[in-house]
Amino acid sequence: MYKVVIFGGGGFIGSSVADQLLNSGYSVRIFERPGVPVYRHFQEYELMEWITGDFNNNADIDRAIKGADLVCHLVSTTVPGTSAVNVTYDIQTNLIPSVHLLNAMQKEGIGRLLFISSGGAVYGHPKYLPIDELHQTDPIVSYGITKLNVEKYIQMFEHLYGITGIILRVSNPYGARQRPESGQGVISTFLHRALKNEALEIWGDGNVVRDYLYIDDVAAAFEKAVCYSGTERIFNIGSGQGKSLNEIISTLEVLLGQTLKKNYKGSRPYDVPVNILDTSRATRELGWSPTVSLSDGMKRTILAMTNSL
Repeated sequence: MYKVVIFGGGGFIGSSVADQLLNSGYSVRIFERPGVPVYRHFQEYELMEWITGDFNNNADIDRAIKGADLVCHLVSTTVPGTSAVNVTYDIQTNLIPSVHLLNAMQKEGIGRLLFISSGGAVYGHPKYLPIDELHQTDPIVSYGITKLNVEKYIQMFEHLYGITGIILRVSNPYGARQRPESGQGVISTFLHRALKNEALEIWGDGNVVRDYLYIDDVAAAFEKAVCYSGTERIFNIGSGQGKSLNEIISTLEVLLGQTLKKNYKGSRPYDVPVNILDTSRATRELGWSPTVSLSDGMKRTILAMTNSL
């Protein structure tokens, strides 16, 4: 039985990837921090193992990958904003453990890794739109620099040791189980504040454009990448469409049937004005394309969040 270890498998993206793989019959081992609750009840027939540890502890990483066929690396201790506050912490808790993970995989003889990178932060200011995988990488915040450095080490380990590293540069995922207090995920953050009748906090004038992708489509892309045998290594995973913050707010107002309170604040230096991904390589090579429209995805997110309150 093909065993996949998911570092960060109990989080927003990781839990959806785990469910997708379990539904397809894979054996899944989730590695999470102590104290992270199991996100749902697992059936006896599901080939599921949940272990805890510290991603910064080499022994915990070594223990987690024993017997694995593939490793899925979804751990990040920072988001763009927090990474800029403490760059050293970003490097120490993301880059260095990722390199140890690669070392441990090489010693254990595990030859396949999936890594979640950033479809926005690694590119920086776009030179053209939509952004394809050949676009220059010029990140302007530590989060993107660290993600890009992990990518480079993955490529180095493939060159030196034959570890196949598939890198998924994911755009702006949203949907059920996303924590609005995490600092990432504007749709979930806006929705949470709206349901609590609080003002939405908007950085800048609301014209920043992003590429939003529903979480089920993200999970489907990871499943496609698990069994990919082609020669490409980097894939943009996004909707291919851009929406401004103001457009997101307008859609929420229509779906909720109310006018939302808004608080516009100063712009942030690490926010590029627009990011839209070209996902044609993923469609061609992985046979993947998004299936959930923004409107339908937002409706599902509203339902999930409303039921959880």
